[in-house]
Formats: sequence, C-alpha cells, structure tokens
Amino acid sequence: MSATSLNPVIHAPNRLQICAFLSPLAEADFQALREELQVSDSVLSKHIKQLQDAGYVEQSKNRVDGKRRTWVSLTEQGHAAFESHVDELRRLVNMVPAT
Repeated sequence: MSATSLNPVIHAPNRLQICAFLSPLAEADFQALREELQVSDSVLSKHIKQLQDAGYVEQSKNRVDGKRRTWVSLTEQGHAAFESHVDELRRLVNMVPAT
C-alpha cells in the first residue's frame, strides 16, 4: 500500500472500528468488541478473520472462571497499518474545501 492510499482491509467500517477499539489496548475480549460494534458473533468473527489474514490482529484463547474466552489484539503490523490509514483519512479531510 502506498503512503497516500486508504487500506482496503481496514477501511470497511466494522474493521476500522475494531482497529480503533484495539489501538490503545494490549488486547480486548471478543465479547467487549461485539458489544462495542453491536454486531453478531458471526459478523465480528468474519471481520476479525479478514484482519488476521492480513496480519493485523492476533487471537488467543484461555479460560476465565471456567469459561473459554477469546482475546484479540493488534499486531505491530496492525498498529502501523491503522496509523497509516488514519493519517490518510486526516489528509483527505484536510483537502476538503471550506464551505
């Protein structure tokens, strides 16, 4: 991806929200992400899979109080891709002429 283009993997609204939510965190619980995005498990899983296939997120599973939990985190590559995408969005917004 060039420095002056939007990242098609991140640009989809739900994937952009996932990256924005994860950006300041070490990791987030799948349930917290689902509640934040207000989507079904299957929709969230699909978007996480696309981000994971691009190398932007990682998932880990463990047990909390006997229940299996899934945790999601941005990779170093994911942080860089998200920041680049946000920079490009800012650049585009700043190009809009004042009305």
